[in-house]
Amino acid sequence: MTTFKEIRGTTVESVSSDPTNPEVGQIWYNNTIGVLKGNLLVAAAWASGGNMTTTRQSPGGAGTQTAGLAIGGYSSSPFGKIVLTEEYDGTSWGPGGNLGTARYSLGAAGTQTAGLAFGGSTGFPNSTNATEKYNGSAWTASGNLGTARYALAGCGLQTAALAFGGKIAPGTTYNNTEEFDGSTWTANPTGLGTTRRSLAGAGTQTAALAFGGYLAPPPEADSSATEEYDGSTWTSGGNLNTARGALSGAGTQTAGLAFSGNPGPGNGNKTELYDGTSWTNSSNLGTARAAMAGAGTQPAGLGFGGYIPGGTPTSRQALTEEFTGAFLSAKKITTS
Repeated sequence: MTTFKEIRGTTVESVSSDPTNPEVGQIWYNNTIGVLKGNLLVAAAWASGGNMTTTRQSPGGAGTQTAGLAIGGYSSSPFGKIVLTEEYDGTSWGPGGNLGTARYSLGAAGTQTAGLAFGGSTGFPNSTNATEKYNGSAWTASGNLGTARYALAGCGLQTAALAFGGKIAPGTTYNNTEEFDGSTWTANPTGLGTTRRSLAGAGTQTAALAFGGYLAPPPEADSSATEEYDGSTWTSGGNLNTARGALSGAGTQTAGLAFSGNPGPGNGNKTELYDGTSWTNSSNLGTARAAMAGAGTQPAGLGFGGYIPGGTPTSRQALTEEFTGAFLSAKKITTS
């Protein structure tokens, strides 16, 4: 029988305790507990989380995987646009304070206890420039966006947020960028290089990421464009592998997470990871859908709501999924 030494040129190390920082693929024998172990790479995956209490598409999303915030959206008939906020604790959703302005396709930023909601649609063909701040229990009005719009993207914090892209129904698609300081929005004359709506955003006010979306008509095609913001200007980054609008995002400029959306004629379950240069395909969502919200980080993402094909009120979703990035784990090695 071929031995491990003949295959790898070395024997399996016998140790009294597991190594502190083992390398990928390293194997050792823990002689204290009599177990053969290896440091293995566990693949990234989506897993089901607790459902929201209200089905909705196009909500705003903020916070983290264990402290998420679902803001507004468009719910099943007869509700339409809603003011409802829900808070996620990593297991289940509970009620939060209601928005002052009911809306969907809005921008959002911040955390569960310091959230920000801005722009959105109050019902076709109306857009709003209303901005509201959340303190963990209630929303209060703040300074309005300079440009009222819906289907925009946002990122950052309640005191340092960024809004970009979007559209006024049924007219112009925007490349406008605005910065929020906690009370006032200021327009940046340098807009996105690619004008689009229904795009996704991630990162901070001075290190933001914009990706995907629908291009300005004609035609209103899916976009794969990625742009990076340094606090003053946008520059091109690596393109998404799958062009799509109505997608969701999370993470940072150098560790971005893109998922769901409308690639071509159908809804998407595709997930991609950004490393600051290029996108790499990752594990698919359990339920393909579009117009959902995203929150969290690349290794610990959160996606919720959205809609699936069907065109009926029941196609809107309360589903929540949690993303765990690939990670190393010391595993017991058996013969099975």
